[in-house]
Amino acid sequence: MGRRVNLAVVGTGRMGSVHVRNVARLIPEANLVALCDLRLEVAQALADELGIRRVVKDHRDLLTDKDIEAVLVTASTDAHAAIMKDWAKAGKHIFCEKPLAMDLASIDEVLRVVKESGVKLQVGFNRRFDRSFRRVREIVASGRLGRPSLLRITNRDPEVPAMEFMRLSGGMFLDMTIHDFDMARFQVGEVEEVYAAGCVLIEPALAELGDIDTGAVILKFAGGALGLIDNSRKAVYGYDQRLEVFCAEGVAMAENESETTLSMGDVDGFHASRLPHFFMQRFASCYVDEVRQFLECVRDDRPVPITGADGRAAVVLGHAAFKSMRENRPVRVSEIRAETT
Repeated sequence: MGRRVNLAVVGTGRMGSVHVRNVARLIPEANLVALCDLRLEVAQALADELGIRRVVKDHRDLLTDKDIEAVLVTASTDAHAAIMKDWAKAGKHIFCEKPLAMDLASIDEVLRVVKESGVKLQVGFNRRFDRSFRRVREIVASGRLGRPSLLRITNRDPEVPAMEFMRLSGGMFLDMTIHDFDMARFQVGEVEEVYAAGCVLIEPALAELGDIDTGAVILKFAGGALGLIDNSRKAVYGYDQRLEVFCAEGVAMAENESETTLSMGDVDGFHASRLPHFFMQRFASCYVDEVRQFLECVRDDRPVPITGADGRAAVVLGHAAFKSMRENRPVRVSEIRAETT
């Protein structure tokens, strides 16, 4: 192992605390030197748990620290853009949780500052690091199954997140389906057209937020293939994550991973193990691997695996899906790009 990268984390809430514990306990490539959160007491409790000495309320108090090389931005999405611009201007490399921002103008400004500052920016699409999803991509990309024609992604949460979170989430397509949009590009390529539908069938309070809990999206890829995404905010049987790429000469599939390989048979038939309850369990190793690779790229001065352009592309598809659902028609991705120029 090479030298350790001095790292700060801005945002120690639900996702931030996962990253902080991973970095402190599972990622020897990092030297975690500081935590930041507007809720100082939350960051301090985490720092006390893990023996981290420096805790601040304002991330700007860390910008001039010459020892800090990189930052994980895991604050609320509405704060991402401002935080990233500050750290880029300070010459620090950035890992940012998805989405980079809700609006494309803010993302474009961030990407401009990042480019001018010459720092690295990696986006937190953790599912690209899932071993099964990666293997599907490798098989399809090898050409052994011929030309891809159909992609199918099932992504269903086990329960509706708290309304406090949902109010700030950006809606299903920018919070939940955004992972599927990135995975679609990762597996098959660029998307040219989006046709989306959605409704509220589970949690009536979401209608008041202008959000949905059930969604379906059809994608048309530049290479001619089609994609199908289905989402639900509540699958009572567990966290449902499945992927399939159907090709001219076969199919590559990644099925659900159960908590164990155990099955039991009795007079009522055979019973399988439960699915993982949520994303932190199902994709636990992915959160470790994505940060480790980011730090290796910083240390060894290599390109990051998931770029700011990747982050922007997924948000574009999210906006196209919202537009399609509102207007009840297919939306070409070029329409969304034109709206921002």
